[in-house]
Amino acid sequence: MSDLVFIAFPDEKKAEEVRQRVLGLQREYLIEIGDAVVVVKDADGRIKLNQLINSTAMGAASGALWGTLIGFIFLMPLVGAAVGAASGALGGKLTDVGIDDNFMKDAASALLPGTAGLFLLIRKMTTDKVLADLKGIGGTVMRTSLDEKAEQALRDAISAHVATADPGETPAAT
Repeated sequence: MSDLVFIAFPDEKKAEEVRQRVLGLQREYLIEIGDAVVVVKDADGRIKLNQLINSTAMGAASGALWGTLIGFIFLMPLVGAAVGAASGALGGKLTDVGIDDNFMKDAASALLPGTAGLFLLIRKMTTDKVLADLKGIGGTVMRTSLDEKAEQALRDAISAHVATADPGETPAAT
């Protein structure tokens, strides 16, 4: 079973930074992500979704390839590519992979104008290691499908203050 997490951030840059960090954790096999979408609410209140996978473009590319191959059979590869790309793009546009776009737009309406959020569809994770890596990233947990204990652990981790050394200080000799 997958868990859904929605974290709000002060700007798009921070949300994208955290998404890249989570994707890095996925490369280390500490978390398995089904989808990771950055949502931005601009100053006018419009909501934009920055998805990892552009299903329309993928559908068009796949359709063009298959259309060309089928077009070769009928000695019309360009016509086949054009028809295949159009039908593939339409199919890709109608296909929604991962988190439902309408749900994300509804949830993102709670964001303040000029802020951003990160939706994560988590399939599996090594909780203690992921939370340790995300410690102090900032942000506000808006919604989750985690149980109360796991949600509180996530809230504590992202809001935890990470101690940083003062640049003017020199480490004490031991």
